Amino acid sequence: MVKKPKFTEQQEQIARIAKALSHPARVYIMEKLNSLQACCTSGEMIGDIPIARSTLSQHLKELKYSGLIQGNIEPPQIKYCINKENWEEAKRVLNEFLK
Repeated sequence: MVKKPKFTEQQEQIARIAKALSHPARVYIMEKLNSLQACCTSGEMIGDIPIARSTLSQHLKELKYSGLIQGNIEPPQIKYCINKENWEEAKRVLNEFLK
């Protein structure tokens, strides 16, 4: 039996980033956080995004899981920020891929 080659680490990384950004709400969240250059809560985002609060929470969870954002717990709320190191790496990897 012939063993198939594995995907490269870069291919896996590109797929993870693409999956994290595969919904317009997640793209919106990343744009919002990037434009603010600061942290904000889901309550501050929900006013101008056309989705339910619970749906927003799921998208934030997905972005956090991917490592593109991080959540800082400041009871009773969570402030979300871009994970600058991972975001820069994502931009580098995607730019390299799209050349």
